[in-house]
Amino acid sequence: MQFSLSLDIPSLPRPLLYSDNILLIGSCFTEHISDRLQQHKFNVLSNPHGILFNPLSVADSLNSYLGNKQYQASDLFYLNELWNSWDHHTRFSNIDMAAAFKTINESQQSASVFIRKADWVIITLGSAFQYYLKETNAPVANNHRAPAQWFEKRLLETSEIIHALDATILKLKEANSFAQVLFTISPVRHIRDGVIENNRSKARLIEAVHTLCAKHEKAHYFPAYELVIDILRDYRFYDVDMVHPNYMGTSYVWEQFTKSCIDPAIIEIMEQVQDINTARSHRSRFPETEAHKKFKTTYAAKALAMMNKYPFLDLGEEVKYFEDRN
Repeated sequence: MQFSLSLDIPSLPRPLLYSDNILLIGSCFTEHISDRLQQHKFNVLSNPHGILFNPLSVADSLNSYLGNKQYQASDLFYLNELWNSWDHHTRFSNIDMAAAFKTINESQQSASVFIRKADWVIITLGSAFQYYLKETNAPVANNHRAPAQWFEKRLLETSEIIHALDATILKLKEANSFAQVLFTISPVRHIRDGVIENNRSKARLIEAVHTLCAKHEKAHYFPAYELVIDILRDYRFYDVDMVHPNYMGTSYVWEQFTKSCIDPAIIEIMEQVQDINTARSHRSRFPETEAHKKFKTTYAAKALAMMNKYPFLDLGEEVKYFEDRN
């Protein structure tokens, strides 16, 4: 008997390689995928603006990298004892205006360079709801806990989403003709919008993304949303808030991502890297024992051997950790 649906995920026509430069941008689910890629030593730049949920903010941030935008002090505002940017996540906020301004522009510069050599731009969209400042009608990426009456909340039309992202893909193509785009929809439910409203929001994102993938040869779709909502379809795969997928849920999505999006020829290398990661996370109760010292020596040699065999792997931090006798 079959107790769950199956989902046939077509392999990418050009899978991810260790030699690729991978830019990831979007919702908090983006961070799950980028963390896994980083753990396996892929060359990744993740969320240069911080977490972004809506498609207009994603498009605007990508446009800013492609346009070499530099932020001015006037782009920041003071609220809750912090200097903030309406375009950025709160991780860029700071009690010192100069420090916030510096961090934003350093990230901006890095992203502007990276996107021009990126082999992949992975975009995860979380919500079709967009907030606008009532005073200026300007869209905001993060409300920074400002009073709710400052904003107007709108559900974007599917056509608005398509138009914004389509224009960005065309700009990307002009700046970097080799870049591939991989869309995903976050399986995280935005319950604060309401269950019905969340489903309307996700439906618009899904329709927009598939329209874009049909139009652009180098645009593709990975069904992270469907894997959690339709295949796992059980609250045991969610955290206690019943909104965010838990470790089991995100691990399952990562397994499917590996199978369909990553070159099969490098899976064995990834498994060896994961073995080194697991060894590094081990905490011995008796680190002074000869057995533990031998354990670290063995893995230092293994990490060095892997770097010699695969020059594209950077395991320098791991080697330093295993060679440290403290």
